[in-house]
Amino acid sequence: MTRLPLQAVLFDMDGTLVDTERLWWEAVERVAAGLGRTLDDDDQPEVLGRPVEHTADWLASLTGAPVADVAVELHREFADRVRDGVVPRPGALALLDALARDGVPTALVTASPRAVTDTVLQALGAERFAVSVTADDIEHTKPAPDPYLAACRALGVDPAGCVAVEDTPTGVASAEAAGCAVLAVPSLAPIDAAPGRTVLASLEEVTPERLRSLLSCELRVMSWNLWLGGGMVDDHRAKQLKTVLETGADVVGLQETAGTAAQELAEALGWYHHRAGENLGVISRYPITGRFGDPEVGFYGAAGVRVSVAPGCEVDIWTAHLDYTPYGPYESLFDGLPEAELIAHDEVRLAQMRDTLRRIDESADDGVPVVLTGDFNCPSHLDWPDVAWPVTRAAEEAGLRDSYRAAHPDPVRDPGHTWSPIHSLHEDGSGRPEPQDRIDFVLHRGLTVLDSRTVVTGTPSAWPDVAGNDWPSDHAAVLTAFAVSRRL
Repeated sequence: MTRLPLQAVLFDMDGTLVDTERLWWEAVERVAAGLGRTLDDDDQPEVLGRPVEHTADWLASLTGAPVADVAVELHREFADRVRDGVVPRPGALALLDALARDGVPTALVTASPRAVTDTVLQALGAERFAVSVTADDIEHTKPAPDPYLAACRALGVDPAGCVAVEDTPTGVASAEAAGCAVLAVPSLAPIDAAPGRTVLASLEEVTPERLRSLLSCELRVMSWNLWLGGGMVDDHRAKQLKTVLETGADVVGLQETAGTAAQELAEALGWYHHRAGENLGVISRYPITGRFGDPEVGFYGAAGVRVSVAPGCEVDIWTAHLDYTPYGPYESLFDGLPEAELIAHDEVRLAQMRDTLRRIDESADDGVPVVLTGDFNCPSHLDWPDVAWPVTRAAEEAGLRDSYRAAHPDPVRDPGHTWSPIHSLHEDGSGRPEPQDRIDFVLHRGLTVLDSRTVVTGTPSAWPDVAGNDWPSDHAAVLTAFAVSRRL
């Protein structure tokens, strides 16, 4: 298991590092009482973790008092309490010092205004933080992701490599929306554990190593059409093994396995495998704990597995192969068919995709992410501005996102062609250039894309002189690195 390195720790202030959440609640209670309103626990979501402006608007709407006057009173009451004494939360200073010894940068990310934050920083030691982000520094504060994203930008780090430490549901929502792993240490309002979120009673339980353990696992998933098992190329099995090892792939969704490729590759690697019919397979360095779909699926169709990446960290991996004819790029570029006819001719593949999506939903469990690999034998609607290709649109409408386009959103700059590294000219002998397109995919639901790329080894010779190629396929593979959170 590869865990992402800890790039930074991002701390909320009020109620997390210092015991000001209680002071803020008391300040709001005092102002509310002066306006004839008594607060109770049901009012906490409008107060805890909220900026002054939000609570002032809320309290003004309840009491009819002018918003500006309420805001002034809230600022005054809170500032008076902060000046009277900032008390660090148990374990806060020890954790900050331990992170400093380990060379892990820290940031302060708060919904409080700059004036209050600077007072607290003086008490904590401003030198403990490389960056501080306050409500005055951004347009949208918590629960929007903006504060945490701003802190990550200032530190030059990836949110997926950061742990945010929070004490309120509002702050947790902000950090999670930014893509951070979250350690919640509730002060007043309760917080439930969730995927990517750990809840502890106190910072006294936390060490830098504990924070590192909260980060997502990295999972590298590859989609690869083996070209009828790879037999067109000499020593194809050895070359396939070499590719899997050199890419660092953890799981590979295979198409055109010629029946035995998944088992033979897995046995040579010491991995786990699943074979479905004569064409589909999945190999995985991680244990396979579930198998989905029809094990006797035909040449076209889909099959899936559940892999256990780590305790509490599972992912469903599917592989699909859709019918190759009629082939849309040929009909568009050679025959000049309009969009409506191109879409109509995709009906067989669309039915196969819908069947795949149905099977995925039938086997899905709450909190378990899904990856769909495959040779769809059709382009993506994300790549063609004039054709809304229905197969990839159906997958998108089902919540599956294109990992390659997440990493490379511009199809002109990064076309990502997978068909075909060995076909530069069309096979009919006409001398026409072979349309190059992206027809192999790694789609996902519930994961974070770290990177994605196409894979081809060496410079393959063109068809038919392919026997000596290092690359044992007529498709490029697609390799995506995902961040996978634990399911608690």
